[in-house]
Amino acid sequence: MVKEFWNERYGTSEYVYGEAPNAFFAEQLQGLNPGHIILPCDGEGRNGVYAATLGWTVTAFDQSEEGRKKALQLAEKKGVSIRYDIADVMDADYPVDSADLVALIYAHLPPVPRATLLAKVIKWLKPGGKLILEAYNPAQLNNGTGGPKDIDMLYTEDILRTSFKDLHTETLQCLRLHLEEGAFHSGMSDVIRYIATK
Repeated sequence: MVKEFWNERYGTSEYVYGEAPNAFFAEQLQGLNPGHIILPCDGEGRNGVYAATLGWTVTAFDQSEEGRKKALQLAEKKGVSIRYDIADVMDADYPVDSADLVALIYAHLPPVPRATLLAKVIKWLKPGGKLILEAYNPAQLNNGTGGPKDIDMLYTEDILRTSFKDLHTETLQCLRLHLEEGAFHSGMSDVIRYIATK
């Protein structure tokens, strides 16, 4: 069901969240030395491809074949290559301590798969590796400018504090900002941002 939803959403010629990377993600990459990055739920690849243009070795995954197709087209257009696996979060598996960075950019999931993914993220990160997250918080339900309509799929400070209690939190904030990321992330939005180090 979910896979069909994303294949339908991504099955257009336009990039529904745009070709540019998420602004917070792009800003955070500026100060980091490129290494290996894992990008769960990378959709049409805008963030993975951007990281590759900065010299990162990119491993992205999503369950949508249509998303993968567009991500690889975007990579070709930008003259870079990325690894993009078809997998859902329950199946995705990468070596322990293999990532210098994991980025969760609007990786909205129901509670059980989300908990599974967040636990995997900790394992994938190398000691000293970094996590960057931007997602919608529950206040977003009042905006109608994007994201799931199910409060259980939105991120709270408590979810992040609890899930990542073994990481060193550098930034954890909820804020209102104006998003312009294609047709489905557009307008005043309530987001949560999180940066942590293993």
